[in-house]
Amino acid sequence: MRCRMNEDTGAEYLTPWQLSACVDGVGIGVVESSRCSSCSVGDVVTSFNWLWQTHVVMKGSVLQKVDPQLAGGHLSYLLGAVGLTGLTALLGVREKGHVTKGANQTMVVSGAAGACGSIAGQIGRLDGCVRVVGICGSEEKCRALLDDLGFSAAINYRQEDVPARLKECCPDGVDVYFDNVGGPISDTVIAQMNSGSHVILCGQISQYNKDVPYPPPLSEETQEALQSKSITRERFMVLDYMSKAEAALTELGQGIKSGQIKVLETVVNGIENMGDAFCSMMKGGNIGKQIIKISE
Repeated sequence: MRCRMNEDTGAEYLTPWQLSACVDGVGIGVVESSRCSSCSVGDVVTSFNWLWQTHVVMKGSVLQKVDPQLAGGHLSYLLGAVGLTGLTALLGVREKGHVTKGANQTMVVSGAAGACGSIAGQIGRLDGCVRVVGICGSEEKCRALLDDLGFSAAINYRQEDVPARLKECCPDGVDVYFDNVGGPISDTVIAQMNSGSHVILCGQISQYNKDVPYPPPLSEETQEALQSKSITRERFMVLDYMSKAEAALTELGQGIKSGQIKVLETVVNGIENMGDAFCSMMKGGNIGKQIIKISE
């Protein structure tokens, strides 16, 4: 969503927000009235362009009906862990991470306590990584990664020496890096990656305030590390893999119901608190998916 505050969002499928216009984002709700043959009263529907309003009139063509039971009845999960966020995590790891059971691989996740990173690390562990290390920005987030999500180790980049802690937590180097942040943290991780390893380029949140193209340019040192060690680093766009979405969402839902995948959320009640919640999220105040609950 931060990208949509730029004139150039860096993604063809994302349009910038317009001044004085109602902000929109991913949302979910219940149909109260319908003149559309594809939607009936009582249907639960979602859209990528849901206006930040208590009630909204939308074309049926931009709505997708969803089954609440896919997420065990947790509607908010359909916005995150069993929605586009979860798809990005699962398919990013599967398509770009090259995780192999029995290969003794180590995964590092930056932005690990966020909506996507928290799922990606769990997928890496379930798919066979013997060590999953999360990088985040508070002790509370570190505890959540360790106690709730089963990460092997957590690094607080605000208080700890990240290069030293990475060496300690990843004694055999890094094989898979799920990159949500870019910048100096990513440079540090890439410097400790093994030959033939893989970077999953999901996001670069630390760079979005800069007037640079997406993905942002790398330092010469980091480019040299990628080339000399044959490290793959390819931009991941989940919309390129939507043919696999149905099966992936079913897998995520089953993983949550079975308890194999845990979901973290920060829920704020009331549309009047939406601005404060958004700003808090941009400062890293959320753990897991930031949700605004408008009604029961």
